[in-house]
Amino acid sequence: MEIEQQYLDAVQLLKKLISTPSFSREEDNTAEIISSFFEERGIPFERSGNNIWAFSKNYDPTLPSIWLNSHHDTVKPNAGYTFDPFTPVEIEGKLHGLGSNDAGGPLVCLIAAFCHFYNQNLPFNLIMIASAEEEISGSNGIASLIQQIPACDLAIVGEPTLMDLAVAEKGLLVIDAKSYGKAGHAAREEGVNALYLALDDLVKIRDFKFKRESEFLGKTKVSATVIQAGKQHNVVPDVCDFTLDVRVTDAYSLEEALAELKSSLSSELTPRSMRLQSSHVPKGHLILQVAKELKLKTYGSPTLSDQALIPYPSVKIGPGDSARSHTADEFIYLNEIQKGISGYIQLLETYKKLIKSA
Repeated sequence: MEIEQQYLDAVQLLKKLISTPSFSREEDNTAEIISSFFEERGIPFERSGNNIWAFSKNYDPTLPSIWLNSHHDTVKPNAGYTFDPFTPVEIEGKLHGLGSNDAGGPLVCLIAAFCHFYNQNLPFNLIMIASAEEEISGSNGIASLIQQIPACDLAIVGEPTLMDLAVAEKGLLVIDAKSYGKAGHAAREEGVNALYLALDDLVKIRDFKFKRESEFLGKTKVSATVIQAGKQHNVVPDVCDFTLDVRVTDAYSLEEALAELKSSLSSELTPRSMRLQSSHVPKGHLILQVAKELKLKTYGSPTLSDQALIPYPSVKIGPGDSARSHTADEFIYLNEIQKGISGYIQLLETYKKLIKSA
């Protein structure tokens, strides 16, 4: 009966979230909805910006902590929607609406699991975090909470994964590259063409293979995505700017990937940010034993999430399908919400059992 009520509460909360625009940096109103949800259940919570978090009732600072984290911001709806993206619509077992799948479904299921365990005496603390600005990896999202919330032994990040367990996630490194030549008149074959210097490096990038591979994520990949040089047809360009998109596996830190590229290329390489690190669960971590006992499929995720900004061991798991994220007429199956709640509860129950038996 309790699980059924949790499911009904989760669906109702999700419908409220769908009905309330919450673009990144504009999540004030959904933060209020989540706050009200906790208030109605007598659960104390804290708020920083548009981030909301709550501690399990019997919080004990001497025990390890588990973060339950998902986000309540969304991207903007694309032009392909055939109905109002802010009107939750149930059709043939699906709940349609912007953010229903990414990541409203995982968020409300994590909140339901948190409420299920809220009053229990556990061998670990639970900290529920509804974060902002995930879609833009913003500085006022989960990154702003690292110094405000106690560290964790494990973060469970709610994202649509079909309830498979992502134990590694690719990081992102965007590099501004610049090759320098010497300006001259094109007709007299003067100067040193920065475009050609860049071309030498671009050929290397096309064929570039990083030395190390990841067990779960395979190869780190670099792609050239933007290029700009010259302003006049008759002037040899003295500077060529181009952009590199590097998807970094857990075999590398961003710093290591950058160093390997610098050792092979002649152009000047300047990273835009070193924040979005790859992640992986350390070998021997208890969550891997949990996955084995529950026969969860484990994999490496190519998509970014708040994992990239959490400096603790983390996994990504949740109801819904990543393939539906950011698509027109986004939806989640209602039975996926049921399975999400029971799946999170089962995962934490198994974690509790293994800690007690250790």
